[in-house]
Amino acid sequence: MDINELRDKIDSIDSEILKLFTQRMKISLEIAKYKKENNLPIQDKKRERELIRKVDENAETGLEIFSRMLFNTLMDLSRSYQYSCVNQATNLAKIIADRSKMTPRQFPEKAVVAVQGDEGSYGQFACDKLFKIPTIMYFNSFEAVFQAVEKGLCHYGVLPLENSTAGSVNQVYDLMGKYKFFIVRSARLRVDHTLLAKRGVKLSDIKEVVSHEQALNQCSDFLATLKGVKVTKIDNTALAAKYVSESGRDDIAAISSKDCADIYNLAVLSYNIQNNDNNYTRFICISKDLEIYPGADRTSITLTIPHKPGALYHVLARFYALGLNLAKIESRPIPGRDFEFLFYFDIDTSVYTPELFMLISELECGIEQFNYLGSYKEIL
Repeated sequence: MDINELRDKIDSIDSEILKLFTQRMKISLEIAKYKKENNLPIQDKKRERELIRKVDENAETGLEIFSRMLFNTLMDLSRSYQYSCVNQATNLAKIIADRSKMTPRQFPEKAVVAVQGDEGSYGQFACDKLFKIPTIMYFNSFEAVFQAVEKGLCHYGVLPLENSTAGSVNQVYDLMGKYKFFIVRSARLRVDHTLLAKRGVKLSDIKEVVSHEQALNQCSDFLATLKGVKVTKIDNTALAAKYVSESGRDDIAAISSKDCADIYNLAVLSYNIQNNDNNYTRFICISKDLEIYPGADRTSITLTIPHKPGALYHVLARFYALGLNLAKIESRPIPGRDFEFLFYFDIDTSVYTPELFMLISELECGIEQFNYLGSYKEIL
């Protein structure tokens, strides 16, 4: 039998599979209607476990794993179809829909904003990019920014989330699991680092370089050329420049923005010292209350899943079934809980798409610890 004949057989089987799949989904819809009429949840975990047990028992030897994967996918599709047909929106989905209508049509030009660091920091530049006339309050730590927003001291907070060269800002991701907040906008900022020292100092005089950990990582190639130079971490690039300015030393330099040279009366020893010329940092703008402005086309969520085989697959299958694109997945260990992680997802889709509401409804019902962080627009 040649390959064409074999493919004809597969085509014939596929036609039968499609007919049976259609029948299965129609029956699934009837079950969904029954569940809605009797106030039952869409997902029945006991029923799903029993079905997989039967599949394991009846699958042909060598096909057990593939059979289990097939029926897990079928159940994911069936569940998504049931949600879509009965329109069983959760309270959260309704809140999101209402808030997207109630939020003002224009993002505010003026606001009191919390930023980590000091004048001349990249956080300040990101804030200026997000707001036309911000009133900035500077704080010494990322956690203090979260606290300022939580306590109402500032309406918004601006925080770095990830860099194209050095990766994620893990401290911010870790704090996400500790505070209640919403992301209302994000901005991508080009970052060009300079090496700053007191006026009259030469590069050959430098014995120590100070800066934020992310900036040091982004300039690791340049730092490797400075033999015998000590590298010291400081909470912020602007604070590093300020530290050099007030140090009274002629053998110390800071990696910071070019603007900090004028602000702190320093001289530029080297320009554009980052590893990659295409160096960008993504900042998020957070608020205490949910605000969804027009044009929101990215949604962020966090969730935790059990430490068992297939747990993450079952979550990712929902995105695939609904045709939703994931722009980012990040995981961070949960303190005090062995082998359990907080997962962060960025979803690229309009907040107005029905698939997003279906996903949120499914996750809120099916995931024990699920948090919606907001839907927003990113400024490039």
